[in-house]
Amino acid sequence: MKNLLGCSVKDLENIALNYGQAAFRGRQIYSWLYNYKNRSKSIDEINVLPLKFRDQLKNEAFLFGELTLNEKHLATDGTLKLLLNTRDNESVECVGIPTEKRLTACLSSQVGCPMDCKFCATGKEGLKRSLKASEILDQILFIENEMNQKVSNIVFMGMGEPLLNIDELLLSIRSINEDFDISQRKITVSTVAIPKMISKLSELSFQILGKCQFTLAISLHASNQKIREAIIPSAKNYHIKNIIDDCREYVRETGRRVSFEYLMLHGVNDKLEHADELSNLIKGFQCHVNLIQYNHVEEVEFKQTPIKNAQLFQTRLSNSGINVSFRKSRGSDRNAACGQLRQNDKIK
Repeated sequence: MKNLLGCSVKDLENIALNYGQAAFRGRQIYSWLYNYKNRSKSIDEINVLPLKFRDQLKNEAFLFGELTLNEKHLATDGTLKLLLNTRDNESVECVGIPTEKRLTACLSSQVGCPMDCKFCATGKEGLKRSLKASEILDQILFIENEMNQKVSNIVFMGMGEPLLNIDELLLSIRSINEDFDISQRKITVSTVAIPKMISKLSELSFQILGKCQFTLAISLHASNQKIREAIIPSAKNYHIKNIIDDCREYVRETGRRVSFEYLMLHGVNDKLEHADELSNLIKGFQCHVNLIQYNHVEEVEFKQTPIKNAQLFQTRLSNSGINVSFRKSRGSDRNAACGQLRQNDKIK
């Protein structure tokens, strides 16, 4: 199989030339592949191409996408969750989150996840494998086709740890930016933080993308090392203070602020003393804190922080000079919210 999804216009021109066609035939494929209003999911549908050329591409096992739709679930707030099957009989979930002005695609980077964060459903079955760039991009096509709307924003907050699939991640970001015409500034990469990988992300971004303008979001979820180790097993390999030091360096290298994701777990990390501790930890550089509601997962017993407590926590951070916002979860009634995605959908 030779997946055309993820190919640049130059790549497709070269494919056309290799089959004795003019370069503009490659540009025609590019238009049918990436143009939202003129998109095809199969080579047969590109009727502007000579039949002989289409047959050659099919005979050589070229294709547009590898994923197939298994299930879809629409939440009461309009959020759509898709369960997609891969060619090797694995499955991944992605989510389309609409608002009045935009459509955000929450994408998976791996089948499952190796991090086993205690509050998250995705890691309960472990990691099966990483996704290819074409499989990441195919999720966008499915969301757009099912929701009949062009995706405007991308968040890598689905299944998997993006920095453990960094090469395919950055190849997919290149295509999202250049081929899907979505600005890097509308792309967010969320990571639980892997030792040495924050600096590698910066370095490789400049090499592969030529610039680094997407948002880096660190799933911090704690104000100190003890709490973080209790809810994120991998934290024992990467001290929270070292994470913050690496984030400070990332800001210096890229000029982009870092976001810290903070999932509020009642009685665990949501006291005002934790807010003060968090402020002292991250103050003094360009960053932003996203407070997030906990979304119920069957296998664990964490509880959601009451809204009043969350507001007090937010105010405490703000009064300390920290840029902070409270992010309301979307799609939780269909297990489509943060921390609820998994390999096998249990909704009936």
